[in-house]
Amino acid sequence: MMVTTPDELRKQFDSEGKTFAEWAASNGFEPQDVYKVLNGQAKCKRGKGHKIAVLLGLKAKPKDESDDTPPVQ
Repeated sequence: MMVTTPDELRKQFDSEGKTFAEWAASNGFEPQDVYKVLNGQAKCKRGKGHKIAVLLGLKAKPKDESDDTPPVQ
């Protein structure tokens, strides 16, 4: 996945008729958390903000993170 900017992402969502609130709901996040990431209010270094940024394509997926690896307990 290519890394994009928040402005590019907003234009993409507008052109596709999507809302970030819909995206948040379908991906199990609260809309306000997604908007914090988009507006730069969340640092996105770890946790929920980081995961949102990676899924939206605002950050590159970490090399050591794979979809089929179970979470560390």
